[in-house]
Amino acid sequence: MQSGLSPRGHHNAHGPFRAIFIFSLLVLFIATASRIALGLWQADRVAAVDGWSHLLIQGLRVDIATLCWLWGIAALGTALFSGDHFIGRLWQPILRVWLTVGLWIMLFLEASTPAFIEEYGIRPNRLYVEYLIYPKEVLSMLWAGRKLELIFSVLLTIGTLWGGWILSGKLTKNLRFPRWYWRPVLALIVIAITILGARSTLGHRPLNPALVAFADDPLVNSLVINSAYSLVFAIKQMGSEEDASKVYGKLDNAEIIATIRQESGRPDSAFTSTDIPSLSFNQASYTGKPKNLVILLQESLGARFVGSLGGLPLTPNIDALSKEGWYFDNLYATGTRSVRGIEAVTTGFTPTPARAVVKLGKSQVGFFSIAELLKNHGYTTQFIYGGESHFDNMRSFFLGNGFSDIIDQKDYKSPAFVGSWGASDEDLMRKANSEFERLHSEGKPFFSLVFSSSNHDPFEFPDDRIELYEQPKQTRNNAAKYADYAIGEFFKLAKNADYWKDTIFIVVADHDSRVGGADLVPVSRFRIPGLILGDNLAPKRDHRIVSQIDLPPTLLSLIGISDSYPMLGRDLTQVSDDWPGRALMQYDKNFALMEGKDVVILQPEKAAQGFEYNEKTEQLTPYAPAAAALEKKALSWALWGSLAYQQELYRLPK
Repeated sequence: MQSGLSPRGHHNAHGPFRAIFIFSLLVLFIATASRIALGLWQADRVAAVDGWSHLLIQGLRVDIATLCWLWGIAALGTALFSGDHFIGRLWQPILRVWLTVGLWIMLFLEASTPAFIEEYGIRPNRLYVEYLIYPKEVLSMLWAGRKLELIFSVLLTIGTLWGGWILSGKLTKNLRFPRWYWRPVLALIVIAITILGARSTLGHRPLNPALVAFADDPLVNSLVINSAYSLVFAIKQMGSEEDASKVYGKLDNAEIIATIRQESGRPDSAFTSTDIPSLSFNQASYTGKPKNLVILLQESLGARFVGSLGGLPLTPNIDALSKEGWYFDNLYATGTRSVRGIEAVTTGFTPTPARAVVKLGKSQVGFFSIAELLKNHGYTTQFIYGGESHFDNMRSFFLGNGFSDIIDQKDYKSPAFVGSWGASDEDLMRKANSEFERLHSEGKPFFSLVFSSSNHDPFEFPDDRIELYEQPKQTRNNAAKYADYAIGEFFKLAKNADYWKDTIFIVVADHDSRVGGADLVPVSRFRIPGLILGDNLAPKRDHRIVSQIDLPPTLLSLIGISDSYPMLGRDLTQVSDDWPGRALMQYDKNFALMEGKDVVILQPEKAAQGFEYNEKTEQLTPYAPAAAALEKKALSWALWGSLAYQQELYRLPK
């Protein structure tokens, strides 16, 4: 018998913390092995920042902190409740479940990390959780495109839960338990170790991803932390992420408003409201009979897939059409997800570190959209999609903010092809054409947002439509070529339809696919195609830097709608050709403002950094410090979105 401990069973009894200790060693091994494997996979990027020592040492620090969060309370419960009595016997299965599930979570998240990095260029973050809201779509996508990964994840889950339960059972047998008078002392020791370990610092701020970040490569920084820590931290931030001032720092509201008004390019006299600070009157450049407006929003079609923008030769139809309309050489998306692109092209709202307004609570009703404005002008407003419109909360947001007609998968009769994401792009385009013919025959102007989906993992599309760019068939490049094919087929129909002469069209991507890179914000991966077409619209190649938020004011001007609205993007029909342009880009928690060649990037809890962007090499060259004037503009743009959302300032007058 040892002092203070009572024996149970035979002489080789073990202490009550044995199971927690062994499971902790297993987790440390899993996390470290995963980190080394991921580092070897991305060895060039790790070596480029001389990151191996930081990766392993600081990674171990994060893993220990994770264990304290994961099993600190379990250790406290063991210190207080373990024993050969009723409560102890009740505590044993609770502890076994806790250990088994914790081990499974850690192993499962690390196992799924490579696929997530391949898709999003960073460890699992809030996107991992957001996609779980749509199990049907996600599971069908995974089954169609990642069968082996899905089967492996099921086997891994079964094996880990079974093995963890068996192991925890063995480790919680033949234990010796603390005497009652030692338990308060052990509890205090456990609490102290848990708090110190979880904080991992004696400083004012506890451990967080910014504290162990050391490079200007977001992926390498994310490798330092483990995927469970990354995911939980992202979930925790989701509750407070709506306020960008908590991420980047503060500015006085009056200063924010004055700066964004000035940066909008509008004269002070154009702003007509104190209640809605960004509300301004905008005179359209076209003054004839108002035209229809059609936005063909293309899923994941970055500039690197577009031949006429220097990308792969996958878009012969867009390349040919680019000679017939207003074509943008340097158009940049505001983000990396479809809802961010929808936010930009339908509302003109500036990006924030929060989720796009399509998914936020306060913006579901009464939030400005061009659909609402056009509805007030007598337009029929509609959203046409090949999949299920509830995905990413689109249906709710659209119906609450000016869209009167939603057409989705259930409305297609005998589609030519249906994949994981719904009816194919060619079905979508044929449906859109028939809708436009119907609306035109009714004599009312219409606005339609048409959102494609075929160019999305698992890249399913009909056979015998295109000459495949590569083998096998279901690849990103082939899907991009098919999306272009569908666009070409649509304009063959549109040009021969009666509505053609009365309509302005824009073909624009929501974002690029698999946005990632070694830069704090991979600027080149935000570049997307944009092409405005219409009867009697003069062909033009526009070399200015343009943001997605500039498109809705420009489109309203082209269709002849003069009115007051809160959008701050530029009407490009009324901006001189020598304007260098500017673009706003949100990359996870980093925000970039690019003006001409100058770029300033804001990061959470860090000083702003300045860069020069080389369009030809697609490289950012750092210079320090960031220009003060540009930094203030960037901070104002970044904070405006949160301010406008929280105080419900982005609306039309009631």
